[in-house]
Amino acid sequence: MKAARNRVEKYRKEGGAAGLIRVEVLIPPMARGEIVAHASRLRAAHRNDKELWSLYDNTLRSYGPRILDNVDLDRLPDQRSRAAVVARAIIDRGDARAFAIGREMLDRVAAVPV
Repeated sequence: MKAARNRVEKYRKEGGAAGLIRVEVLIPPMARGEIVAHASRLRAAHRNDKELWSLYDNTLRSYGPRILDNVDLDRLPDQRSRAAVVARAIIDRGDARAFAIGREMLDRVAAVPV
């Protein structure tokens, strides 16, 4: 029993459910589809943001000094605008691999959050 509990905890911390919580609500039967669709959109936005911040962190770790020589990210209002600036900088100043990473970051920034 303890092994199963450990697997569930590990899945919630590191697996596909990392950062998600279970919610139970009572709704009219006719609204079930709407709630399920909304939950699906929330999960997709969460995954998109998780992948964006992973790209952002890896980009700064790999290319930071080369691309941010004249950029102050702290002056930008939010994380999405910081990610957009980093993506444009890496596209302008990086190699072919950096260009691909920058395009992917911009696509994820442009994805509309819920």
